[in-house]
Amino acid sequence: MRVAHLSDVRGLITAAVAALSMLIPLQVALGAPCSEDWICIDAADANGGITLTARNLRSFPVTFTLDTRTTNLQPDKTLPLTITLGADERRQVLRLSKINEQESYRFRYWYDWTIGETDAASDPDYVYALPYAAGESYRVLQGFGAEFSHTGLEYFAVDFHMTEGTPVHAARGGRVARIVEHNDRGCWEDGCGKFANYIVVLHDDGTTGEYYHLRRDGALVEPGERIERGQKIGLSGNTGHTTMPHLHFAVYQATEWGRTQSLAIRFETSEGVVDRIRSGRRYRAR
Repeated sequence: MRVAHLSDVRGLITAAVAALSMLIPLQVALGAPCSEDWICIDAADANGGITLTARNLRSFPVTFTLDTRTTNLQPDKTLPLTITLGADERRQVLRLSKINEQESYRFRYWYDWTIGETDAASDPDYVYALPYAAGESYRVLQGFGAEFSHTGLEYFAVDFHMTEGTPVHAARGGRVARIVEHNDRGCWEDGCGKFANYIVVLHDDGTTGEYYHLRRDGALVEPGERIERGQKIGLSGNTGHTTMPHLHFAVYQATEWGRTQSLAIRFETSEGVVDRIRSGRRYRAR
């Protein structure tokens, strides 16, 4: 029940595509399209070609994928290109060299991004807390590999049946990287994912813990805040791509084109460590 991991709000940089598809003469400074306040790609004329420089505007890792379409320009790297930028990092990522000096050239580019690192790998020895208060138990609507919507990239996600307003607790400590909490709509049609409220927590190993479908104004923490395992961080809801109130939780690794791959994790319960959360079961938090 989780749509293409925030692609509705990060989005393809269509404005950049439109702006840069025109004929570009040499010796002209080009624009710097940015995706909100997260990442910018600066295009600049340089010695008969174009350089593209990426800037991470945030103090934690961001992974992006970049592609171009060109006429009379040759890229110096194989495209599409997926790169993780460290906190506040600026890096030249691509050079487009003119092929025929006597002819004009055209180019356009586009990119998408997500929080986290492509080489992140959740510690197999780490045991996560259930994302709710100690002593409480909730029925699992969808566990690992549930056929309704937990397939592919979402294979290791879990949906817990919670009434709206149920306290959500951090399954692991980390730094709050992103919050959306202004939405008040839940639906199942295509495009409903853009109405989701959520909290993204960046773990120390570069993975992200993500808590989806929160109620409006349901975040109890702030971006940049350091949180601890078990801390109350939000209130569950029924926003986004959903058919009923619940909490969607998973741990993710950044991949390409703004997507993320859910990772297999273990949970601590009052009955012991559970390696595979199953649909229809109830698990009591320790």
